[in-house]
Amino acid sequence: MEALEIDNVDINFGGLQALSELTLSLKVGEKRAIIGPNGAGKTTLFNVISGMLKPTNGHVFLFGRDITNCPPHLRAALGLARTFQITNLFGSLSVLENIILGIQGLLRTKYVFYRRTSTFKELIDHAGSLLHEWGLSEKRDSPVRNLSHGEQRQLEIVLALASQPKVLLLDEPTQGLSVAETTLVVSMMERLDQSTTVLFIEHDMDVAFELANKITVLHFGSTLAEGPLE
Repeated sequence: MEALEIDNVDINFGGLQALSELTLSLKVGEKRAIIGPNGAGKTTLFNVISGMLKPTNGHVFLFGRDITNCPPHLRAALGLARTFQITNLFGSLSVLENIILGIQGLLRTKYVFYRRTSTFKELIDHAGSLLHEWGLSEKRDSPVRNLSHGEQRQLEIVLALASQPKVLLLDEPTQGLSVAETTLVVSMMERLDQSTTVLFIEHDMDVAFELANKITVLHFGSTLAEGPLE
């Protein structure tokens, strides 16, 4: 069974054809890079997969289930997570609090309003262990707005991983990073569970070729080329 399938997806914005009969499939554990010029439809594709946009035609399948009409929160519950091209974090909250929210979003405790979150010891311990695993423990009490851009990128990936996704979408994870920061983020991506299917948009060709098993090139909303690195 394929982990993720995009079947003949079209999406129109008025007179603009953003995606045209796009078909894409990823096997379980595959690491696929999406490359192409600005305006090729890469982020639009991510928005269709994650449920932020509904395709004009076509279908999206997650592990064989048609999720074309599912809202984003249900897709998350089914094992889909994503990061964004522009960092999307809670800047006034601490690093630890951001991770707690990511974990709690898929648990029944999110409906419990008569207890402080700090009383859920397992939740706090889980968040702390994630930060330790990914090298952000020293920043756990820092407000996110005080982190460097590279640290915020790292945190956003950890936040996506907090829900233990089966399919992970990364929208330009190394955009705007220094060489050292890019190395850290690439190292994180290399350490992901081998069973996690990853689809990522990347403009840095060195990063794309280092991390991907297969590459898809988009141009004007259609697949221009697709295949293994060779």
